[in-house]
Amino acid sequence: MPAETLEFQVEARQLLQLMIHSVYSNKEVFLRELVSNASDALDKLRLEKLRDDTLDADVSDLHVEIDVDKDARTLTVRDNGIGMSYDEVGRLIGTIANSGTAQFMKELREAKDAGAEGLIGQFGVGFYSGFMVADEVTLVTRRAGESQGTRWSSRGEDTYTLEPVDDAPQGTSVTLHLKPADPENQLHDYTSPWKIREIVKRYSDFITWPIRMVPEGSGDGDEAPEPETLNSMKALWARSRDEVSDDEYHELYKHVAHDWRDPLETIRLQAEGTFEFQALLFLPAHAPHDLFTRDFKRGVQLYVKRVFIMDDCEALLPPYLRFVKGVVDAADLSLNVSREILQQDRHIEMMRRRLTKKVLSTVKDMMAKDSDRYATFWREFGTVLKEGLVTDPENRDAVLALASFASTHHDTEPTTLKGYVERMKDGQDDIYYLTGESRQSIENSPHMEAFRDRGIEVLLLTDPVDEVWADAVGEYEGRKLRSVAKGRIDLDAEDDGTATEETRQKQSEEYAGLLDWMKEQLEEDIKEVRLSSRLTVSPACVVSDANDLTPALEDMYRAMGQEVPRAKRILELNPDHQLVKGLNQAFRDRADHTELTGTAELLHDLAVLAEGGRPKDPARFVKLMADRLERAL
Repeated sequence: MPAETLEFQVEARQLLQLMIHSVYSNKEVFLRELVSNASDALDKLRLEKLRDDTLDADVSDLHVEIDVDKDARTLTVRDNGIGMSYDEVGRLIGTIANSGTAQFMKELREAKDAGAEGLIGQFGVGFYSGFMVADEVTLVTRRAGESQGTRWSSRGEDTYTLEPVDDAPQGTSVTLHLKPADPENQLHDYTSPWKIREIVKRYSDFITWPIRMVPEGSGDGDEAPEPETLNSMKALWARSRDEVSDDEYHELYKHVAHDWRDPLETIRLQAEGTFEFQALLFLPAHAPHDLFTRDFKRGVQLYVKRVFIMDDCEALLPPYLRFVKGVVDAADLSLNVSREILQQDRHIEMMRRRLTKKVLSTVKDMMAKDSDRYATFWREFGTVLKEGLVTDPENRDAVLALASFASTHHDTEPTTLKGYVERMKDGQDDIYYLTGESRQSIENSPHMEAFRDRGIEVLLLTDPVDEVWADAVGEYEGRKLRSVAKGRIDLDAEDDGTATEETRQKQSEEYAGLLDWMKEQLEEDIKEVRLSSRLTVSPACVVSDANDLTPALEDMYRAMGQEVPRAKRILELNPDHQLVKGLNQAFRDRADHTELTGTAELLHDLAVLAEGGRPKDPARFVKLMADRLERAL
């Protein structure tokens, strides 16, 4: 049969331009695509040989080979796999050209909803990526079991040639006649052995079959050069646990996480059924320094059939597990034609749910069986994990069960909510907590005084996210989470009633005038002045209303660009403190209360300072304080 020169469709040039300039964002992936096609051909031959042992095909040394010729500026990717017949070459490689631009674009649009399996499975899609770096592409192939081969060649313009050949070896070779190197346009020197090694290591390291290249300067005299195997072929996630050493797992972790330390925990997952995937995940032993920065790269590496697809696949784990590193390898996945952008389909969501639950269950096991390693994990990643209490309602209970917090129960040992509930006093219905910048500042807060005196445990929450999740969660096993700095706290109702109703009524009547007057004087800053049942030592404290945002939470929202109105606080006075008693006596004795205004302001500012805030007018606060000190001398 003579060679045929065939014309592409009118739109063929547009199609090739689309492939070269629009589909692929990184030109070097051409080698990944060609190696992937070669690996698929080897898989198909192995399967075909198992099905038909009479097939005349050599399967003794299945491999992919890469040859470069610097003088001729060619790069060849060769395999000894299943190969293609004359008709298959025309049909498979011609798929894109024969479909036409309009049809191809239609398939791309529909792929978002229907999945792009049909596109990614077409040999032509990856094959045509070679034109990104080559002026001419030549393919020579022979199907296993057949005697005649086929040559296809094209410059990617108007025509291509198709002809039978008699001396083609089993398998397929694709030769690229490379364009001149142009690094500014991502056209590197793809005849450079180090560049070939780099690309194979990045994209194809775990492919099952050996990828070989004859190194430069090898061979001596008439001796055949010894080929170098470029890929490790060690897809550890595909091997059983007893076949892999801890050292091998640790080396893989260091490779994917760029960390010189061993991981804290290794997590294996093999999902079988209608959709199969394997995962090998790692919990680091230390939090990276940029974990909370905007530029932090999160996500695990995604492979499809051991072919590298994406380095930081954010879709596979929620943001609060962004510290998890590792590899996920799917047997099949809906990808776009360049294998670079995931389609948002049920498979991705299913993997995300499975992986999330697996990570959380692993931490739960660690918590139960190895308290030291759990303590390390929580110290390094507890803050980020608590983000899940706000962002992942589906797994909120699981995250809450893993969380541990500092509390007044012990100076150094944290507690779980379960442990807190088990220690609750008789008659106590709520779980109490207080947020602040540090344990010391919280323990010294006036809000803690009554709780400390009565021996009621309080959770001490010092992470910024604690302000958010405590409000969002609201309760644990039917018990409310209550801030000791918000709303009314009546601990007398939870003990033996030391402050009787008669005493309260008497104090309310005694201080009624002072409370009303102070509310008028401080109305710009507070919405109520009342007597406190939470103070035993301090003269006053400021609290937020039960449904209001705390000042810290207001500041957090503003830092994120969300403007929220400043909520007025409530000023609580300790009726048993000598300063408050003296102020009330002076108020009742004097007809003119003008001189008492400064004392009222000082009392409010002192309460603000005690909780870690700052007076609205620091200069006036200093002046008032100096004046009072002067009078006392």
